[in-house]
Amino acid sequence: MRTRTRTRIRTRKTWPTALLAAVLLATASAGCAKEDDPQPTGGPAKPRAIEAVEGCTAHGWTDPEDLAPDRAPARCDKGAPAPQKLKKKRKLTVATGTVSAEYVAPLQMAVEKGEFAKEGLDVDVKVLPTPDALPLLAKGDIDAQWAAPEAAVMNGIKGGFTIKWVAANYSPDPKSRSGLWVRLKNGQSAQHVPMAGRTLGTMIGKGSVIAYPMSKTLKKHGGGLDKVDFRQLGSADVLTALQNGGVDSAWLLDPVWRKVDGDKKYAFLGGQPLGEPLGGLLFGPNLLQKDPDAGVAFLRAYIRTVNTYFAGDYKKDPGFVAELAKLLKIEEPVLRSTPSLRMDWEIRSGTTDRLQAAYREAGVAEGKAVPEDEAVDRKLYAEAVGHKP
Repeated sequence: MRTRTRTRIRTRKTWPTALLAAVLLATASAGCAKEDDPQPTGGPAKPRAIEAVEGCTAHGWTDPEDLAPDRAPARCDKGAPAPQKLKKKRKLTVATGTVSAEYVAPLQMAVEKGEFAKEGLDVDVKVLPTPDALPLLAKGDIDAQWAAPEAAVMNGIKGGFTIKWVAANYSPDPKSRSGLWVRLKNGQSAQHVPMAGRTLGTMIGKGSVIAYPMSKTLKKHGGGLDKVDFRQLGSADVLTALQNGGVDSAWLLDPVWRKVDGDKKYAFLGGQPLGEPLGGLLFGPNLLQKDPDAGVAFLRAYIRTVNTYFAGDYKKDPGFVAELAKLLKIEEPVLRSTPSLRMDWEIRSGTTDRLQAAYREAGVAEGKAVPEDEAVDRKLYAEAVGHKP
């Protein structure tokens, strides 16, 4: 009988934002040779050997430059890449803002199904807001963060934090209408709704990655992040404000948008770009520099979970939907009401550039942008699937 390692979820009191600036990072240089035991940093990084991985050779990697909305995400065979258990067990702590959102499902399922344990990893999932988790990640008090390269992350990297985006999470199904909705005025066409000067309700601030798709959508309708009046609301208040006239438009997430879908008083203007994930896993110095073997093992377990349980339209399986609903503590009808996410561990080229352009437009970032190679590291997931540059 297979032993299951269940998710341990812990919460922590909010840390002062000023702590972000107070964290002192070690100046250790990058990387270590590929060995099973954690190695001290120092000296130039030695190249890590990459070998072909059975089950991933055909479609385990796609060109990062491919931004086609209908591109097929990378996939390995079910059960691949196979586990490569570390000789010594590692205990890792991963922070996430929530454990009930569907995009966190692969992380939760990897723990539930013992995929991390197969790699010799004991993974502890801790619920912690992104601003509070960032300094802990940079300092090495936690090992990874399930989040996104938000403005605070990019500003932290610019300030010297050793943090990189190492794997993506998902892109929406073309049938999804999670995104910007507007209440139509008399005689307005959904094809062109003037957005300049409108009020926009969102529970996500301007420093979120959603600023990027929001900017693209607003500009198609004569607006922009600098031309709308943002109203930051609680998650339970966004839809209510749109319906009662408190705001003219709102960014509605899954499954909230189903409440207005089909109602002619509202129009869907656009959402997250198809085929382009905007979030995923962030690693700090522990897994980037001190123990990259554990970092690769973590990504191997995550990628295997996607290939085994989330490879296609996973909501077609009633049994799996029931299991997933229980794991995420979501009612089954609610989970079934929206299309399956397109789980995707690969990071597209230029995404962090486009995000930073939106942050500058929104006024939450200044100065020179962080170059992609300082914010993104594809080498670890390339090693996990056996892709040689």
